[in-house]
Amino acid sequence: MKNKFEGFILFLILIVLIGGLVFFGYVIYKELINPDKVSSVSTNEFVSEDTGVVVTERTEKRNVGDTLKEIFVPEEKTEITYSTQASDGKFYYEQLTDTQKIIYNGLQENKQNMMSGTYTISYGNKFSKILEQENGSKILGDDYQTAIEAFTHDNAHLFYLDVSKMFLNIETKKRAFSTTYNVYIQPAEGQTYFAKGFSSETQVKQAVQKINDEKNKIISKLSGSKYNDIKAIHDYLIDNIEYDENNTSIGMYTIYGALIEKKCVCEGYARTFKYLADFAGIECVLMQGTATNSKGVQEKHAWNAVKLAGEWYLIDTTWDDPIISGSGIVMGNVHYRYFLKGTNEFYKDHSPEYEFSKGGHKFSYPTISQKNY
Repeated sequence: MKNKFEGFILFLILIVLIGGLVFFGYVIYKELINPDKVSSVSTNEFVSEDTGVVVTERTEKRNVGDTLKEIFVPEEKTEITYSTQASDGKFYYEQLTDTQKIIYNGLQENKQNMMSGTYTISYGNKFSKILEQENGSKILGDDYQTAIEAFTHDNAHLFYLDVSKMFLNIETKKRAFSTTYNVYIQPAEGQTYFAKGFSSETQVKQAVQKINDEKNKIISKLSGSKYNDIKAIHDYLIDNIEYDENNTSIGMYTIYGALIEKKCVCEGYARTFKYLADFAGIECVLMQGTATNSKGVQEKHAWNAVKLAGEWYLIDTTWDDPIISGSGIVMGNVHYRYFLKGTNEFYKDHSPEYEFSKGGHKFSYPTISQKNY
């Protein structure tokens, strides 16, 4: 009788074990084989503190056993490219962390693709270790802001992008035994990240061609002497650009405004100087801060630093132009008042700022000569 009871108990245990194995096998099957079935999607947006960068965190809650599926498929690359003769000026890139460099490189590698205005840059699960941390989304959002700032300051030619319209999306996918992350950059749904005045890839390509034509005319006239070439670029901008006192021209912050519309503000002057200097093989950095004009009014401003004969010097093409922001017509010979200056003179009315956005990363500038060239 005892043997029969023990046999019955063993039989029950065997049934339970078989049932457990079947259930476990079913879960594994669902996890690895069964097609995706999204149960719900929620989107939460937050703004990185004081930076204005919008990070969209997409959390996908999936049924047990659902598998990872590629949601955003990259578009085909565009054919048009910039000349490869420009110097590789990555001054701000070198100040980034490894994570920030990955974000920057994704942007750098897809500059041509972004001419579409809607291209999605996918980073896959490269940032999983960060996102697994407490406040991981905030940490990655701050890294994104820093990478964007370095990217736009190193790449003066990106007239067609409005990075405030570019979203860092973090997609979280929960599965039976793990959580995975997919990170990508794209515009808001149904929108583009084109800068104001541009609405199609064809329009951007046409503008690129016009800019290349104008740039080639300027570069072809340079002598190869660094000092003479710096002076020639400086003089070209002053002779051909009108300062946009009403802030109404298309591309007024960019090389498009300066080279095509012939009208821009200080950032347009400074970006165009760097753009042309890069093609001339001159080391050049875009700087920003505040400056006090002749009326004693302090205003946001942008200028350049260039390397000549082993030293860095400062140039402000905007304030060397006969029309200075907020000061009207300036009489007399002022064309070289801010040309190849050292800090002792230049910083009397210019003050550099090391944060490109309030509360953002503090970048470094080159060590500038105290004395004028």
